[in-house]
Amino acid sequence: MLGDSAYDILNWHDHLLAAGVVPVALYNPRDTDDPKDIEYRVEDRIEEHSEEVQLKKSVLHETYNRRTGVERTNDAVKDCGSGHVRARGRVHARTQVFLALCLRLVVVITNFEWGGDPGREKLKL
Repeated sequence: MLGDSAYDILNWHDHLLAAGVVPVALYNPRDTDDPKDIEYRVEDRIEEHSEEVQLKKSVLHETYNRRTGVERTNDAVKDCGSGHVRARGRVHARTQVFLALCLRLVVVITNFEWGGDPGREKLKL
């Protein structure tokens, strides 16, 4: 599960770990005078609660950085006038992501065909 520092919530992390899901969210040292020397909360939770599991920090970084593509796609969808991406449930979320990726592909192809930058997130008119 990927999330930014707003998802750095102890109970949520413990719940996900108990379900076999690794939460990858940046550590947020809010409300503490003694911040931990960690980048991701899951590092600390696994160290405290498991002797068998070890994490590779490079994998955490790589996984967290993948969310940039999702954020860019969501922004591109908003820029095309569809508003905020909101879906409840796995099936609806997957459908919404699929449609967002289709829309993103249309923008890439259109920009390319019109001689613009295919990496641009908006249509260049």
